[in-house]
Amino acid sequence: MPTVTRRTQLFLEWALFFVALPVGIAVVLPPAMMFPALFTLTGVGLVLLYLTKGFRWGSLWQGMGRISWPLIGGVALGTFVISYVVLALWHPERLFQLLGEGAPRTATGWPIIWIIALFYPLVSALPQELVFRPLFFRRYGALFPRWGLWVNAAVFSLAHLMYWSWVVAAMTFVGGLLFAWSYERRGNFPEAVLAHSVAGVVLFAVGMGTYFYSGNVVRPF
Repeated sequence: MPTVTRRTQLFLEWALFFVALPVGIAVVLPPAMMFPALFTLTGVGLVLLYLTKGFRWGSLWQGMGRISWPLIGGVALGTFVISYVVLALWHPERLFQLLGEGAPRTATGWPIIWIIALFYPLVSALPQELVFRPLFFRRYGALFPRWGLWVNAAVFSLAHLMYWSWVVAAMTFVGGLLFAWSYERRGNFPEAVLAHSVAGVVLFAVGMGTYFYSGNVVRPF
C-alpha cells in the first residue's frame, strides 16, 4: 500500500486528472475544442502510465487468446437493443441516421459507418481504454481497494459530461463497468478494447450519434 504522503499525492493527481479536468473541459471549452483537449489529456495520461512503477506495456497483450466472443456478441446485441429503444422512444426520426442532424451532409449516409468502424477502435476506443483501465487501476487502483470498478465506471461516465446528456451518462457508466470488469477482473485488456470498439460502432450505426456526436452538443447553460 502507498505511504500516507504518497497516497495523498496520488489522490490529488487522480482527482485532477479524472475529475477536475474533464469537468473543466465540459464546462469551459466550446464543443469544437473538446476533442483536441481530450486528446491532449490522453497524451498526458500515457505519460503518467509510462511513469507508473511496475507497469509493463507488454502486459497489455495478455488475454489476447482468451477473448470471450459470446461476451463481445452480447455487447453488440445489448448496445443495439438499448440504442434502438432509446431512439424509438425519444428520437424515432433519427434511427439509423448515424451522426444525427448536426452532422455534415457528407456524414449522414451509410458509407460513413465503414470509416467509423475503421478508425473508432484506434482513435477513440484504444486511447480511452489505456487511460481509463491500465492507468486508473495500475496507478490509482490502491486508492479504491473495494470500490475500484464502480469508481472507474463513474469517472468514465464523468469524462463524457461534455455531451450533457443523461442518456450518455447512463450508457457510459454501464459500459465503463463492463470494460473495467473485463480488464481488471478478467485480466484482458484486448477484450476491453474490442468490447468498447464494438459498442461504439454499433451506437453510431443505430443512430446514437444524436447523443454522442460533438456537433450535436447543447449545453444546459
